[in-house]
Parts: sequence; structure tokens; C-alpha cells
Amino acid sequence: MKEIRLLVFPCGSEIGLELHRALKDARLITLFGASSVPDHGEAVYKNYAGGLPTVHAPGFIEAFNAVLDRLGVDLIYPALDSVQAFLSAHRESLHANLIAPSDETVQICRSKEKTYAALDGCGFLPKVYASPAAVEAYPVFVKPAVGQGSAGAKRADSPGLLAAALTEAEGAQVIAEYLPGAEYTVDCFTDRHGALRYVLKRTRARVKSGISVRSEACPPDETVNAMAETISRRLGMRGAWFFQIKENAAGKPVLLECAPRVAGAMGLNRALGVDLPLLTVYDAMETDVAVAPQLGFAAVDRALYNAFTLDLDYDEVYVDYDDTLIVKGRLNLTLLRFLYQCAEKGVKIILLTRHIGDVTADLQARRVYPGLFDEIVTVPEGKQKADCIFPSPRAVAIDDSFAERQRLTAAFGMPAFGPESVEALIDFKE
Repeated sequence: MKEIRLLVFPCGSEIGLELHRALKDARLITLFGASSVPDHGEAVYKNYAGGLPTVHAPGFIEAFNAVLDRLGVDLIYPALDSVQAFLSAHRESLHANLIAPSDETVQICRSKEKTYAALDGCGFLPKVYASPAAVEAYPVFVKPAVGQGSAGAKRADSPGLLAAALTEAEGAQVIAEYLPGAEYTVDCFTDRHGALRYVLKRTRARVKSGISVRSEACPPDETVNAMAETISRRLGMRGAWFFQIKENAAGKPVLLECAPRVAGAMGLNRALGVDLPLLTVYDAMETDVAVAPQLGFAAVDRALYNAFTLDLDYDEVYVDYDDTLIVKGRLNLTLLRFLYQCAEKGVKIILLTRHIGDVTADLQARRVYPGLFDEIVTVPEGKQKADCIFPSPRAVAIDDSFAERQRLTAAFGMPAFGPESVEALIDFKE
């Protein structure tokens, strides 16, 4: 397969960040990210294009195509439901191929009403009421006819609360039976031949703001697998997609929604040896793929992390050994990552230490390559570290000792950081 130049848009959404994690190390993919508004994509995409108009703004297609042409993009991977729907409807005007099933499939999945109509008679749809007067029993669930996840969804326990929910809501709403049971996400992959190649049911064990932040793989479920086959066939799915189910009072799985895209927590499958976004890219390039899960169980737990931007330019790093590179008898892996980042960028690394003993032998025993360091300077007894070095004007230091950091800063004006601050020096752009 030839090398692919792939653009993720918008790249800072939860979907866009998952696509970055799944595709950044693929050998044949050069990854680009683009966004209309400042977002976290700028902190992780090395090749980033910002400031695009929003999809519904005048001139968007022209501006978007200009970016595609400038970057030489082959494939576009949409990373938001509304963006996917817009790009799908205008795919003939785009200067690169869109990773998505047919526009008919995309638009059906965008609307719960259209989804339920297309799957009518399948036996796993929720009971939907045409109007408040048709409701037979409470509680019921009210959710936007067009939307994703649980955004805008409300439970109504009485006719009055239902009326209030409908009055407050924006746009068309669906009134459906209330499902009291457990909720699951089902990740799937359908190839370009229409064959459903992979199904994984996973829990939504912990949810924050509608996003699953704790998810665990479940054993194979024949009922759910049959649902996946029906949805894939009837809706014409292709590539990575997912659907969400919730059990009714009898424990039977009922469909909530389905989407022809990557889910934010779909990375759980990578832990099982199945990279669904990468398989989707290969499939889009008309390449046959094999799907071979390696494990039966995995769990993912997600949380915010930090990516910093500093006004700091340096060409040398002085780093302490004891209690800095080695903390509580173990390697400081965060610091080691930073040092290898420096080596990749051509930044000179000097180990500056008071370590008693053969520091080179100690490094080798810990399987750290001593050649990582351009110099190893041992500070003699009675000397200060500042007396033993000749730093460049753009040097920085990393040392656990506040007093040592103060002396280095006072002597050379160099910024000096403790081990707890190294996180701020790591460049996450890939």
C-alpha cells in the first residue's frame, strides 16, 4: 500500500484525539490535524492547521480544499458527528476522499427517527411514542431526534414533567420507553465487502458528561452479535462504527443509537490488538485486512492529562542523578522520556552528579545507555555544581535540590526545574 497523507478534522475532539493515538505510529501514514477553533489537537498534532471556518460558515469548502491541496491530503477522517454529516453531504466537492460509509448511511445514523425507521421490525428497538398522549406508562425518556450520546436527553416521570421537557427542548424530540438496565457500547468493523469482521461489547462503567471514562470488555454475546449483523447489513456500515444499547426491565438489550464513526473510548480495542481506525484507513484504500484479537479481557480508564506550552528555548540540559533520574530506587520514566526527546532534537545532555560510585556501571545495570549523555560530570567533594560546568547561554537544569537549583540560576541565569516539573517540558506533538 502506498504512503497516505491523512487529515483528521476537527482534530481536538475526543474522537480526533483517539484517532491521533491510533494512527500516529502507523508506518505508511503521515498524519495531519485541522480545527476551526483552538483545541487540544494543537498540543498533540505535530502537523497542525488551525483557523479554518466552521463547516456551516460561508466559504468553508473553499478554505478546506485549500488546506487539502496545500498539505497534499489523500484521505479525510471526520472526527465529529455534525462534521461527518456535512462533509458526507458535500463529498463530491472535496479535494480528497472521505473516510465514511455512503451519505445515505451517514444521514440515517445522524437521526434517531431515521435510524429506527430503517431498522423497523428488527425486534430490538425501544418503544417510541408518537405524542405525549400516546404514552402508556411512566417514566419515559426524551432525547433529541438529531444528536449524539446522551446530550440533551431527559427522564420524565409524569405527564407534567414530559410537557416541561418538550417545551424546554430545542428541535424535534423522540419520546421513548425508559430503559432501567445496564448500558453498553458495541464497537464494530465492517469491511468494504459488507462483511462484519469484528464486534466487541464493552461496559460504560463510569460516565462523565456523557463520555465513557471507564470501560471494560465483555465476553462474546450472541444476541448483541446478531444485532450488529442486522445493523451493519440494513444500514450499509463500513469501517469502524459503534452502537449503544441499554437493557430493559426484562434484561433484553435495546438499541439507543448507532454511529458510523470511531467512539472516544474505542482505544480499548487496541489493547486487545485491534486498531479499528487503522483497519478503517486500510479498508478505505481498498486493502483487505485481517482482524485477530489477542486477549479476551481489557479495561480502559480515562482522565484529563496535561500538555504544557512554555516560552523556553534551550540547547543544553544539565540533569542530576540521585533523587532526580533515580527516585526511590527506580528510574524516573517521565524524565527519561524527556531526555530521549532532547536526544532526538539534538539537545546536548550532561549528567551532573555527586553520585558516589561508578555512575556508568550503575546506568548500565539499570539498562540505561550511558551514551545518552554527551558528558558525565562528577562533582568532587567540597565543590559546588556551578564550579564544575561551563553552560551555554541557553542551558537548563533539572535537579531535585532547591538549593542546587538556586545556585545554578544565580551563577548562570539558567532556568532550573525539579523532577516534578519535567512533565511541563515534554513535547506531545507527533
